Amino acid sequence: MIDKKLLSILVCPVSKAPLEYDKENQELICKASGLAYPVKDGIPVMLESEARKLTADEKLKK
Repeated sequence: MIDKKLLSILVCPVSKAPLEYDKENQELICKASGLAYPVKDGIPVMLESEARKLTADEKLKK
């Protein structure tokens, strides 16, 4: 689980856009850059090299 206060200050290192927390997949999602950053042991890994690219369907959600 990501603390809401932490989530409110984190931004995507690529696009500088806000992030959404995907609890089910334990990822921070950035629709602007199309990347999903993993959260490992409650710690966001905010490295572009560790992020996965969102699928077209994921980009359209919400």
